[in-house]
Amino acid sequence: MQASSHSATIVPPPPPTRRLSVSPVALQQTSANTTRLRWRSEGTKPAVLLKPGPSPKQQTVALKFYHPKAIKQRIEDAPAWLVSMVVHLVLLLVLALISTSSGAVGRIVLTMTHGKDEITTELAEFSIEPIELSDLPDTFDFDSETEVDLEPIEFDTKIKLASLAPKLESLEPSVELPMTKLSASATNMFAGRTGAMKQKLLREAGGTAATEDAVSLGLEWLKQNQLKDGTWSLRGPYDSGARSENQVSATAMAMLAFMGAGSTHRGGQYQKELWRAVKWLVKQQDRQGFMAVRSADHEKMYAQAQAMIALCELYAMTGDSWIRPYAQASCDFACRSQSPQGGWRYQPRYDSDTSVTGWFVMGLKSGEAAGLNVDSYVWPRVERYLDSVSTRPENDYYAAVGYSYKVGDIATPSMTAEGLLCRQYMGLPRNMPGMAQGLGALVQNHPINVRQSDVYYWYYATQSLHHYGGPLWTQWNDKMKVALPAEQELNGRERGSWSPQNDAWGRHAGRLYTTCFSLYCLEVYYRHMPLYASDLDAE
Repeated sequence: MQASSHSATIVPPPPPTRRLSVSPVALQQTSANTTRLRWRSEGTKPAVLLKPGPSPKQQTVALKFYHPKAIKQRIEDAPAWLVSMVVHLVLLLVLALISTSSGAVGRIVLTMTHGKDEITTELAEFSIEPIELSDLPDTFDFDSETEVDLEPIEFDTKIKLASLAPKLESLEPSVELPMTKLSASATNMFAGRTGAMKQKLLREAGGTAATEDAVSLGLEWLKQNQLKDGTWSLRGPYDSGARSENQVSATAMAMLAFMGAGSTHRGGQYQKELWRAVKWLVKQQDRQGFMAVRSADHEKMYAQAQAMIALCELYAMTGDSWIRPYAQASCDFACRSQSPQGGWRYQPRYDSDTSVTGWFVMGLKSGEAAGLNVDSYVWPRVERYLDSVSTRPENDYYAAVGYSYKVGDIATPSMTAEGLLCRQYMGLPRNMPGMAQGLGALVQNHPINVRQSDVYYWYYATQSLHHYGGPLWTQWNDKMKVALPAEQELNGRERGSWSPQNDAWGRHAGRLYTTCFSLYCLEVYYRHMPLYASDLDAE
């Protein structure tokens, strides 16, 4: 069949022109009459050569389109948001290249959204500084619950708090460190350790030149026995060391002796020794505020409480802001580790005894004096525990005249002195029934006797009697200020120390222990401000 003339004239439409997704990347002149334009297209080979070449008119348009001046003009005419987006994309790519070049493998996710704010024509100026991970502080994740369970806290030995402080190795003792101004009430507890107030308290409380000479000799002995890393050891390098080692306890005890006489890491005769010691001590603290990880199980909490007192006192005396996180963390640990009975013992949140409890009470009170945060629920629990270990006359419930080591034990002189000191710092009035009777029994029945030396008992009795004052203090001090200097080593290698041989706990705890506790007794005149000074003035 023959096709009609109309159908013979129908011509199929030409195929659609292929549209390229990106701009040309090169314009190549191959000859005088031929120009080849190289294009790079998504989803195709890296380069496609299109034939035939563009016409002379097309070449002129392309050259004008890609001329630098034309490109510059189009950039100037582009919307501000587009320019800003391109700039930020370039910066993100540069950062990605820098990150991957250091060995890190990661992925950058860019999210773009339409904002509701009006478009601005100004580009914000900014700079990107490198971040040092060591400069980022750890965060404390202490819960605020007042009730605690019976499970002991798992001591964390891996995560340190060193990043909270400046890089201590790069600082010298003479460097002016940042300070936090403390209120008068916060510093009052330690206000008598230097200057005219120290001399006034020393004179009024019965200190002598002999007691001060003994303190100076003892501190020199401690200075000579400091180790290269800034610590002290219970075992040596001196004679008659302890049976076991506890560097945290030894270092804290030595620090307290220096600080009791008025030195800090910022000033005083033993500034350098304290600076080296505190640098080491804060490095022992983990994320929970615990510092005595390497101590023996039955000594961990003793050492922790002593270290807490040292940090809190040092912060209270200087106000150095970098010490505050360490001191606060130790107070937080103390609050969280209080047992359901209301005291502390060898493991956090488990059991109580008066000996360990006394150290934690003094540590938390030092923290409060430094302006640190101490949970209010702690003190009613301590009161409840002290009530449970106190001995009272049958006809007077409030007259607690003795304290025992644990619930159900008989009262002892050392625990009675420690229990009464805790009561004093927790606000027990001087004329409260039982205080005069308890302290009077100590002075009359258990006076200082060098033949039955017990520096632990003397330490607590001296403090509680000094705060109480009056004739009982005078009677006690008249013996103490003579007997203790007389027992000090005055010759040989151990000049300035006290022998542990005849002490109740000395053979176990060693020479540094007996020396530090003897120094605390002889510094008592000014080591802490008297609690009942106004009551004594009224008599």
